Amino acid sequence: MKALMKLKPGEGNVELVEIPEPECGADGVKIEVKYCGICGTDIHVYYDSFRNYPPVILGHEFSGIVVETGGNVKSIKTGDRVTVLGSTMVMCGRCEYCRQGNYMFCSTRRGMGHGVSGGFTKYVVVREDMAYKLPESVSLQEGALSEAFASAVQAIEELTAFNAGDTVLLSGPGPIGLLCLKLIVAHGCKVIVAGTGDDGLRLELAKKIGADIIMNVMNEDIEALINKETNGKGVDIVVECSGASTAIANGLKLVKKKGSYIQVGITGRDINVNFDTILYKQLQVFGSLGHSLKTWERVMQILEQRKIDLNILITDILPLRSWKEAFGLCESKKGAKVLLYYDE
Repeated sequence: MKALMKLKPGEGNVELVEIPEPECGADGVKIEVKYCGICGTDIHVYYDSFRNYPPVILGHEFSGIVVETGGNVKSIKTGDRVTVLGSTMVMCGRCEYCRQGNYMFCSTRRGMGHGVSGGFTKYVVVREDMAYKLPESVSLQEGALSEAFASAVQAIEELTAFNAGDTVLLSGPGPIGLLCLKLIVAHGCKVIVAGTGDDGLRLELAKKIGADIIMNVMNEDIEALINKETNGKGVDIVVECSGASTAIANGLKLVKKKGSYIQVGITGRDINVNFDTILYKQLQVFGSLGHSLKTWERVMQILEQRKIDLNILITDILPLRSWKEAFGLCESKKGAKVLLYYDE
């Protein structure tokens, strides 16, 4: 079978190669991958700007159908439609974070797609506890968004309260930002989505999802707009998904006194901000890294209830052989969520 692999360290070194089909084992669940989404992490692995352990198959946002289970597997059966919690592929299971379900902080953790091989291939084998059955009403395409959606669910549903009547500034209309937007809109908030000149398609998508105002910060005065929309008070909550230093500085400046600020986007570098702003405004400041077991249980409940439609975020579905084109769509921001499917 073919797999999209990072073959060695350094920029690039990603190729579609032939590899053996994995064996299931007594404790394994073998899944035929149907769709695997491209995450910003995959792009970073390509450029070697995110820690990775080559040779490794990229891709960690995937769904598929179970084709084989080991003799010790009880809760999953052949034919089940599943999504996969790839972040837990390697973890100690003993530290305080693992025991609490906060696996993202385990010092030995390695996730699929960068730490161990992932889903840009035909078959994967995972542990039973990593496979989550999809509700019948949820498509496999939507199921491939579960991992990304979990990051948005933690940020929006588990850190601070979003209330009807709140005004929210969301910076960065990438896939995670748009998933966050879906949840914020469901709370009945007024949402201002800020992007750059490259975000035209994604800003228009944000408008369709339910953003009240979209703006290009390159040619619009964000401070003037926020002052106008809040009568000079500032927004109740800032959700920062871009990781851009100017967006972070603006967010801290434009959130109201005793407001809330949530950092979702990774900056990847040192930045300078007026840290006293947090003190003088007495802000609640949260960082949101990935998700937890509690988050995944909530994601499954949200998917089952069908109150949040994720299909609108899927803009492109391409065969694995077209991975370069697909990566280009993500880098150029000409797509929102881009999925790859296996082709012989």
